[in-house]
Amino acid sequence: MAGGLLVAGTTSDAGKSVVAAGICRWLHRQGVKVAPFKAQNMSNNSVVVLDPDGSGGEIGRAQALQAAACGLTPSVRFNPVLLKPGSDRSSQVVLLGTPIGSVSAATYEQVRARTREAALAAFAELRGEYDVVVCEGAGSPAEINLRAGDFVNMGLARAFDLPTVIVGDIDRGGVLAAFYGTLAMLDRQDQALVTGFIVNKFRGDPSLLAPGLETLARRTGRPTYGVLPWQPDLWLDAEDSLAYGSLLGRPRPPLGRAWLRVAVVRLPRLSNATDAEALAAEPGVLVRLTTDPGDLVDVDLVILPGSKSTVDDLDWLRRTGLARAVVAHAAAGRPLLGICGGFQMLAEHIHDHVESRRGSVDGLGVLPIEVTFTRQKTLARPSGMAFGAPVAGYEIHHGQVSGAPSSLEPLIWRSDGCGEGVVRDNVAGTHWHGAFESDDFRRAFLAETARRAGRRGFVVAPDTNYAALRERTIDLLGDIVEAHLDTQTLLRLVDQGASPDLPIVASSLVASSETPPFPASP
Repeated sequence: MAGGLLVAGTTSDAGKSVVAAGICRWLHRQGVKVAPFKAQNMSNNSVVVLDPDGSGGEIGRAQALQAAACGLTPSVRFNPVLLKPGSDRSSQVVLLGTPIGSVSAATYEQVRARTREAALAAFAELRGEYDVVVCEGAGSPAEINLRAGDFVNMGLARAFDLPTVIVGDIDRGGVLAAFYGTLAMLDRQDQALVTGFIVNKFRGDPSLLAPGLETLARRTGRPTYGVLPWQPDLWLDAEDSLAYGSLLGRPRPPLGRAWLRVAVVRLPRLSNATDAEALAAEPGVLVRLTTDPGDLVDVDLVILPGSKSTVDDLDWLRRTGLARAVVAHAAAGRPLLGICGGFQMLAEHIHDHVESRRGSVDGLGVLPIEVTFTRQKTLARPSGMAFGAPVAGYEIHHGQVSGAPSSLEPLIWRSDGCGEGVVRDNVAGTHWHGAFESDDFRRAFLAETARRAGRRGFVVAPDTNYAALRERTIDLLGDIVEAHLDTQTLLRLVDQGASPDLPIVASSLVASSETPPFPASP
């Protein structure tokens, strides 16, 4: 077997990432040597990876999860092009893990040939090394305004003759029309590679859906490979921060008498929203994402998370009244934590001629530090000790702390002996993402937070294992694929490719003489 499969979707957040991860885990269980791939991702949820040759850089967090599903260490080749939006009109381009500049939608054409070449070369390498490469598309292949330069959806499929399945989220409604419309919007060469459909997030009795799927099959000449059930436990490592509701995870009852209430400010350019997931995995910890200043009034811990545009999101904090609420929370002696961009916002002054190019601006003034942005981006996977516990994380930032008085204590002592971050009484800040995935550190931090917040009835669970929780989530994805998808047909697809006689669905993009070779439904 030496093949591939493209998992496309009717929309963003249709479930492509989790379906691809589930297929990866199922294939891995069968002894298949499988790797994940997303040619181009647009996300601020990224992670730093280190390749065996010593190189490395940033990739989308979803591809790191998919790599784990394959039993692999993440590699920049799994996501060769990463676009990190800094505003509604511009994104930083990360190519094979390394930032190469920022572009707008209009100027991306200047680097598209370079990114396309790198992405296709990375896929060709992976296909030569693995039995199967499971590819995740981006958005929808029916975004025909982008088709000419596409190399992540049908452009990738056409380049390597990849059979393609389309995932649709039935929880949004209209999934049958979305399947049909997605197929009909494609030209005949692209349609020839679309082999069938997967329904995601179905609630209730699947037999109720059967008549619609039968009609879809008659009208398109393509089967539905399975109906995946709604599964509320699949909330870790969301590809898109918009996938989160206001309540993060599935809160479990506290072990003691009291809950610990956490408010995470949902910044417009929120980066690495996954940092708070490990807290939400703890019993008795209630984590909410919010844009309402009123939600900060009586919580125990406020977290200012990462941001792809620190200065612009700081302006937003002030416009919404959240800045005053954050400062008041800290002044009342309640715990406040800033992570990466959120840490930078706590400074007295921010000097940014790189990201926002706004020069020097006032921060929230909660910590007596200054932050200076440098053109060189820090990418690292450090480790150290904090609160007497081992901790590891990853760094992705341009901003550097400067002007901190020597009297300030570092939050973390790095393994190299240097201090990282700042802690002063009830306020702390760090540039490290993923630190809460270190179990002992997370427990120590929660215990200290509860003490400062006066939550004497809160008891920290002694046995929450975040890595094991993530592994169980990946196994659950594999279980769902095995139980609800036609896996034998999927195996034939990756081995033999799309059938050469798939019918064409007529649309305005297909010549009028090309009528569909199947009867209309009654």
